[in-house]
Amino acid sequence: MPAVPLPEFPRWAKFGYRFIVNNFVTLFLVGSMTAVGWELLQLGPDEIMALWRSLQEQPVSSLSAVFLVAFVAALYFMSRPRPVYLVDYACFKPPSTCRVPFATFMEHTRLINSDEKSVQFQTRILERSGLGEETCLPPANHYIPPNPTMEASRAEAQLVIFSAIDDLMKKTGLGPKDIDILVVNCSLFSPTPSLSAMIINKYKLRSNVRSFNLSGMGCSAGLISIDLARDLLQVHPRANALVVSTEIITPNFYAGNQRSMLLPNCLFRMGAAAILLSNRRREAGRAKYRLAHVVRTHKGADDRAYRCIYEEEDAEGHSGISLSKDLMAIAGEALKSNITTMGPLVLPVSEQLLFALNLVGRKLINPEWKPYIPDFEQAFDHFCIHAGGRAVIDQLQKSLQLSAEHVEASRMTLHRFGNTSSSSLWYELNYIESKGRMRRGDWVWQIGFGSGFKCNSAVWKCLRTIKAPVDGPWTECIDRYPVDIPEIVNL
Repeated sequence: MPAVPLPEFPRWAKFGYRFIVNNFVTLFLVGSMTAVGWELLQLGPDEIMALWRSLQEQPVSSLSAVFLVAFVAALYFMSRPRPVYLVDYACFKPPSTCRVPFATFMEHTRLINSDEKSVQFQTRILERSGLGEETCLPPANHYIPPNPTMEASRAEAQLVIFSAIDDLMKKTGLGPKDIDILVVNCSLFSPTPSLSAMIINKYKLRSNVRSFNLSGMGCSAGLISIDLARDLLQVHPRANALVVSTEIITPNFYAGNQRSMLLPNCLFRMGAAAILLSNRRREAGRAKYRLAHVVRTHKGADDRAYRCIYEEEDAEGHSGISLSKDLMAIAGEALKSNITTMGPLVLPVSEQLLFALNLVGRKLINPEWKPYIPDFEQAFDHFCIHAGGRAVIDQLQKSLQLSAEHVEASRMTLHRFGNTSSSSLWYELNYIESKGRMRRGDWVWQIGFGSGFKCNSAVWKCLRTIKAPVDGPWTECIDRYPVDIPEIVNL
């Protein structure tokens, strides 16, 4: 039996309900202060003097009350976590020489793979992928066959990471000696020395820099790095943290014919982002955002979730990443768990109350009532959904009941740059900025998914109206976007 839909209310009723419930405390305080003020106005001079004398006769009680208020206020301000500011960030812009149009991709696929069924499968995937003609692969993947050597993999890592860091240092005036904390995440390429050591060697960072290198944590590792940097910034005062998010494509080309392992070949492209976080108060004036919340959800205790994105060898011994058919269902379950934790932190009281009333109604009155999905547009102005693929974006748009405009940044990032793994969220944020849509006071929700299976969220508050950047990955093409993306591109 289909779920019973909830009744629709006129817009004025919804607006009135939200205004009263969300501002209840303010309305109550204003009303109380007005009532107290009115009562004071009714007092005569003799009554006011009598009240003043009674306070003078009890100085200990008065001073105790003042001391208690001051102590509670001091305790509150001392126990507050240090604010973490996003000063600026930079995304790697691939050179045009790395561009892989559909025709080039399919021509190379036919030359590399003699199995016609595998070629046809990849053609169908690419036709429905949502990718455009300007996505890029690293130089080693342009060889026939690809050249996934350690040297080529390091060369790609140096290209994307150093380019992003150079751009960030140019933007912020940051010097190598100003970096106190370094966090790097790259899931599938974990050489020795590590990528964090590679950065330290290149930029000659201080010997006491606190460096971390995260691997194997999937496409959501970028927000895990942000969370780790935030925790470190709570411990170390007056510190700067450099976070680098990337995925190295070169060593991960799959040369076999197993369909579940061919998908990454079609979707993943090169990219990287470098982010500067700081807890220094003086950075608040020029910072773009303040980190409000990070919520992490891990479903690895469930075997289906654990194996839905799995690195393994096929029957012929070819190594690759296998994507399960259950992936979208598992992602939906992880998202529900994540927003269950996130909701009370960000949703206005009106939405939380409606959700609670609906839940009680379904338990006690009618189990057939349709579950109430909170309106997250009441809490956020912008959404950055991991551009893992068209199906991922479609599923989240449906689950969260988002408009086409709210998922525009994700769809256009997928079209222009492909799935750049953990760095995709920063390409999306840069798209919003490049469109001139980011205003002071706006709230941003970043949502990432990754192997394990994980769903991670970060919430940022914009501290100043951001002008469209004059350089960056979108500079030369932002005027062409958004573009219409057909359901199927005939190749």
